[in-house]
Amino acid sequence: MNLDDRILPGVALMIGFCIFAPLIDVASKLAAQSVPVGVVTLGRFIVQAALMLPVVLAMGLTFRLSRRALWLTGLRAAMSIVSTFCFVAAVKVMPIADALAIAFVEPFIILLIGKLVLSEQVGPRRLAASAVGFAGAMLVIQPSFAAFGAVALFPLGTAVSFALYMLVTRHLSRHVHPVTMQFQTAVVAALLCLPLLALGDATGEPALAFALPEGIFWLWCFCVGLAATVSHMAMTYALKFAPSATLAPLHYLEIVTATLFGYLFFSDFPDAMTWAGVAVIVGSGLYIIHRERQVARAARLTLDPPAPELR
Repeated sequence: MNLDDRILPGVALMIGFCIFAPLIDVASKLAAQSVPVGVVTLGRFIVQAALMLPVVLAMGLTFRLSRRALWLTGLRAAMSIVSTFCFVAAVKVMPIADALAIAFVEPFIILLIGKLVLSEQVGPRRLAASAVGFAGAMLVIQPSFAAFGAVALFPLGTAVSFALYMLVTRHLSRHVHPVTMQFQTAVVAALLCLPLLALGDATGEPALAFALPEGIFWLWCFCVGLAATVSHMAMTYALKFAPSATLAPLHYLEIVTATLFGYLFFSDFPDAMTWAGVAVIVGSGLYIIHRERQVARAARLTLDPPAPELR
């Protein structure tokens, strides 16, 4: 299969991710109306582990982890718990599209972490685009904060934790097969959730109380894990087929599908201020992707300059 033939299924899988990922939010919002947020979070990882186990076995993949891979898996699981909990807590009361728009500052956070913590080279134009992207998030947060209070800041918690989750994934992928990584992260995350729920019961924190779902809410909790498993596997294999630079702009389609599902299931539709914030965030994000491509192209030319007659 040549490169062009591989890119097409990669793009198709990424579009699949953008369709299925907002269904995590829809199912979470439905489940959280009756089930504590911590239990919805736990349910996601239990279902994900159960669905991934037969895939790991069918592919004959190893379960063994080196000490470093185990430590990174634990860190990845912890970041996934925080990301999931914050977003479920947000969409419980906020429109899905509003919460997702705020969470989409995650690429800017990755850029800043790369510069401040990992000492990566980040130029002033990309930093300026990050600042503009954060300003766009403020356009969404301000009216949401007025309407819903401090819960409007939860998507920022999702953005920060998911940015760290992506950076850990980058390192862990060198040691673990992506399918095994999904399964092991889900198992470790489920185990880590248990003491948190026990602590919630002991302290009387409603969001972390342990209470089993009832009736239709079992289905909604299952759908959270199902949508998470399908969407994240779609993204994993999309990145196997196509370069991340090709797929990154498509990720913003998720805002479109999230808005559609929010309207169909909950009659929520973003107001003008939210759309303005979304436009600023998406525009800044696409500019950063463009600059990343330019930097990567310049680095390739430096390492492998073309022949003189082609310059």
